Amino acid sequence: MLITAGRILTGPAGDVIADGAILVDGASIVAVGPRRDIEARAAAGAPRLEFPESTVLPGLIDAHVHLAFDAGPDPAATLQGRDDDALLKDMAARAEQLLSIGVTTVRDLGDRNHLAMRLGKSIADGTATGPRIVAAGTPVTPPGGHCWFLGGEVSGADEIRNLVRRNIAAGAKVIKVMETGGGLTKGGAKSWESQFSPHELAALVDEAHQAGLPVAAHAHGTDGIAAAVEAGVDTLEHCTWMSPDGFELREDVLAQIIDKGIHVCPAVSPHWRMLPQVFGAEKAAAMFGLVQRMAEAGVRLIAGTDAGVQRSTFDGLIASLGFYEHLGLSNDRIIEMATVEAARALGIDAHTGQIAPGYSADLLVVDGDPLSDLSSLGAVAAVISAGARYQSTGPTQP
Repeated sequence: MLITAGRILTGPAGDVIADGAILVDGASIVAVGPRRDIEARAAAGAPRLEFPESTVLPGLIDAHVHLAFDAGPDPAATLQGRDDDALLKDMAARAEQLLSIGVTTVRDLGDRNHLAMRLGKSIADGTATGPRIVAAGTPVTPPGGHCWFLGGEVSGADEIRNLVRRNIAAGAKVIKVMETGGGLTKGGAKSWESQFSPHELAALVDEAHQAGLPVAAHAHGTDGIAAAVEAGVDTLEHCTWMSPDGFELREDVLAQIIDKGIHVCPAVSPHWRMLPQVFGAEKAAAMFGLVQRMAEAGVRLIAGTDAGVQRSTFDGLIASLGFYEHLGLSNDRIIEMATVEAARALGIDAHTGQIAPGYSADLLVVDGDPLSDLSSLGAVAAVISAGARYQSTGPTQP
């Protein structure tokens, strides 16, 4: 297949090929470059897709989703009211919705009974439609802790190690730990309260790293963030620097995050503009300012929406990216956060996240130029996942 376009954003550093082309063989990119050069390499009669006024960029990555949640007023209650067969069907519809907007990879950071892994296998073998799924499986939490209803309640280092091993045996590609509480869980620890001891965190990270898997830490509270960084986690989710009295960004911990190359996924809701109404203008401004401080300090930020929790729908990545534009980040950096940088954080940067020979043909075609107008990412002309053009299979769940 030969794809030609007015612009190709290959991925890193905002590199642009004007009047370019991409040659695809099966699921992989064979060549990319100026149209005239690549056309000469295409076989006679090869299928062609022509987008002379459009931009092709790597397929987007949402690095923080929960396909098991419905984004309704009480996602936890809704999940608990669905059996696994019904829930898996719901998840498949949500996965297709993600693909339809140009998200070709997601990292699912917690589900029930490894359903996201089952869905991922179905997508990989062609019996379901959706993005590549990098799944965590059952998130690790203490008894009654954040998201306990997903089945990951453990006490002590031995039980933590056993749960990590079970997730690995089931096919997990990342381990998720709930280091602090969260608002989704009624009656659980507060968002700023830590849930595991340094010894327990160290055991979890050791077990995961021995198997070559990264660790993603749900961490709102400043103390929990500091503990997760000390334990050597690979990504921090949310990283809101909460304390009992408000917010407390510790510069020494921020320096460690940067020095260790830990990625941070703020998991910004598509409806971030509502936060001043939800939390109050002063608190929302403080939250925005902390993300801006991390960005300016050089933290390796990646894009994610927490899709599935309240008000965070599965079609919201582009709206979520608008938050970073609001903070003043450049469009090329924002696009990198949702492509090549996210791929690095997920450990799949040798396979996807940029347009280069040998990479998976995961592509998003949009009308317009997202380097000058970020909102054009929403003007989807085509989505190609592993070399196959997405075609809707019918209505998807909102």
